[in-house]
Amino acid sequence: MFSLKMLPLLLLLHVQLSKAFLVHSEFLEEKTTKIVQNYLEKFYQLPRYKYQSERKNSASVIVEKLKEMQQFFGLNITGKPNAETLEIMGKPRCGVPDTGNFMITSGNPKWKQTNLTYRIINYTPDLSEAEVETALEKAFKLWSRVSPLNFTKTSQEEADIKIAFLQGDHGDNSPFDGPNGILAHAFQPGPGIGGDVHFDAEETWTKTFRRPSSNPVQPTGPTTPTACDPRLTFDAITTLRGEILFFKDKYFWRKHPHLRRVELNFISLFWPSLVNGIQAAYEDFDKDLIFVFKGNQYWALSGYDIQQGYPKNIANYGFPSSVQAIDAAVSYRGKTYFFVNNQFWRYDDQSQSMEPGYPKSIASSFQGIESRVDAVFQKNSFFLFFSGPRYYAFDLSARRITRVERSNRWLNCR
Repeated sequence: MFSLKMLPLLLLLHVQLSKAFLVHSEFLEEKTTKIVQNYLEKFYQLPRYKYQSERKNSASVIVEKLKEMQQFFGLNITGKPNAETLEIMGKPRCGVPDTGNFMITSGNPKWKQTNLTYRIINYTPDLSEAEVETALEKAFKLWSRVSPLNFTKTSQEEADIKIAFLQGDHGDNSPFDGPNGILAHAFQPGPGIGGDVHFDAEETWTKTFRRPSSNPVQPTGPTTPTACDPRLTFDAITTLRGEILFFKDKYFWRKHPHLRRVELNFISLFWPSLVNGIQAAYEDFDKDLIFVFKGNQYWALSGYDIQQGYPKNIANYGFPSSVQAIDAAVSYRGKTYFFVNNQFWRYDDQSQSMEPGYPKSIASSFQGIESRVDAVFQKNSFFLFFSGPRYYAFDLSARRITRVERSNRWLNCR
């Protein structure tokens, strides 16, 4: 039974809780503001203000810089620090600004010679010395292919480029910030520190493409696809070195072969110059490449690097001019199958030509697949066809469908 004697106590409790929630809300808002300002100052030339009053008066500048950052990452351009924008800001990254004038000194610094030497000052304990040297050698080869520069490893004290794993404040006015955040930075050609490359020693470095983090932050926002939405459909699916990638709009899920965990990521985080809305994809196991398609163009990806010379036109495969987009693709035993509307082509990977007698009806060769194919990939002796919110397991030996289930079962949804 309620007692009037309790009323003052309840009112006092209400006031105290209201104050607590207000303080918590203000704390979160202040924390978000600080994250946004620091990020834009580092990577988008937002002016650094000495006094807090100056920062408060810079709201319009912050909005414009936020729009610039959102455009760079292919996000919705709102000028507001929404969830997907804050997600990007929380991702590990390079310490070089994304836009603007990157020069630290005046003039036009460049190497005076094309034959350059590099020296590895120290190594990370996460990898063997041989693994570090191999990774750096591959990186320098990428630069050599598209420039007149040649790079040679040296053990001499003096080298054009010195590479080191350092931590915290290491004397170059660009301190590292511990695990995640800024991963590395480099300096433009010049004397002293010029040309040098620094990696944050407090990061966990690997030679694979898997993240060290066991609890990665997931992108969120009004347009983010929901894994367990029963209406979920996929744009494209491919395997990649044992993993399975499920593409949807500007996102993709990564499903690990031996872990139950599924990660949702922005396409732009792994392939910054790759388009969103990929329509088809397949893995070429022999070449260790994946090919992705949108419209009449396609790209070749080596892990998370786009190969030089792409995009190319799908006419290279031998498609007639009437084919302007691919719905789905999969490679199996030296043949690549391309699905377009209710037909499919078969491409011989060895002769690099379309096989005669194609296109054929999908339904005639894959009985039970009556609808348009959104995506397909191969696992064991099965083609997994995805059409709408369902997938069909087609047994390549028995030549029949053996299982039909919801597509998002692959994302651990019941």
